[in-house]
Amino acid sequence: MTNEGSKLLHHRTVFDDWRSLTIGIYMALAGYAVMVGLPVMSTSWVNNLGFTEEQVGRIAGADLGGLAVGAVIAYFFVARVDRRLLTVIAAGVAIAANLLCIFYQGYEAHLVLRAAAGIGAGVYTGIAVATIGGHSRPAFAFGLELFAFAFSQGAELKFLPYLSIEGVYITLIVTYVVGLLFISWLPRRPVEKRLDVEVDVEEPDGQHHTEHKHVPAYVPWLVLTAVVFTYINIGAYWTYIELATVESDASADWVANMLVYTSVFSVIGCLFAVLLSNRYGLARPLLVSLVFQASIVIMLVFGITNATVAISMFSFNFCWIFVDIYQAATIANVDHSGRYVALLPAAQGLGNFIGPNAAASVLAFSLGYESVFIMCAAASIIAMFVYLYMYLMLKRNIPALADAS
Repeated sequence: MTNEGSKLLHHRTVFDDWRSLTIGIYMALAGYAVMVGLPVMSTSWVNNLGFTEEQVGRIAGADLGGLAVGAVIAYFFVARVDRRLLTVIAAGVAIAANLLCIFYQGYEAHLVLRAAAGIGAGVYTGIAVATIGGHSRPAFAFGLELFAFAFSQGAELKFLPYLSIEGVYITLIVTYVVGLLFISWLPRRPVEKRLDVEVDVEEPDGQHHTEHKHVPAYVPWLVLTAVVFTYINIGAYWTYIELATVESDASADWVANMLVYTSVFSVIGCLFAVLLSNRYGLARPLLVSLVFQASIVIMLVFGITNATVAISMFSFNFCWIFVDIYQAATIANVDHSGRYVALLPAAQGLGNFIGPNAAASVLAFSLGYESVFIMCAAASIIAMFVYLYMYLMLKRNIPALADAS
């Protein structure tokens, strides 16, 4: 028996239905809306509500930290409780918190309310990604999600600046209400709860047989750990990239346009990510992407100009899509219950909580944005080493999973 002819097997389920995939993708876009709109919301918090740069970091951290807490809640209930009921409760919390933010605009009130909104969004998004991850071709499903995400991101960054902060909160409320109108499309429970894979093995004589391989629990946990470090980079970069250019050689109008155009450019990243995973699997392109992402962030340490901003933002969004597809698909390949997949927003939210807060502390010590970008690059490299360790372990024990697409 050889490993060269082995490959992962996938079986179609109710989660392959177009309605399930559609509602899962929509809910993910709605749940991640604040994370996507952070550059605009950060600037709005400063300009409209008078918060300081440090306070912006704390509020962003509270919102995205709440996202992490909510996803942890989803982890405990998404495989046990009716997902439609969970969705209604989560959307209700998010709607109420966003509504109260319109009437209570002080720093302390916002800190609490944005955390509550984040918790509701975290449960909501955890259910969404668990639904998408139930698809028999997770890389394809998450590729579609991030394809839609790229357009959603571009639309948010294009139109949100025209709204008041109250208008932003109303928009968030409307997205949750629309999702509830199609809740009947959401599968209520997972198909199965095993943490294992089926491998089609080709024997020396050309015959095939199926083997069940139990996947060690360290696999999804290592991925989630790497996600945290990846999003420390993303959270800090995305919160402060616009503010970092204010006193630089870059034009404010140019930066605003780049935020929109580079987001749509990430659509190309979706296509390349799926094509590369089909040919080279998930792990190897992911490792290269993380190193490249660190390089393009560290580039800003040597000067912020129109050219470096454009290169950095285009490349950052391109790599962001790569990393997200590969991380999500890696967990979905082994987790059929949706529990670990539901923790993706938790890992992302935790990273996004640590990232802006760590960056805020760097700025509070007057170390400048150069130090913030160095911190971002270091976090990306740490994530790469975590994935490299996991890849080498799987290559030795379950080669078909190590190189799965």
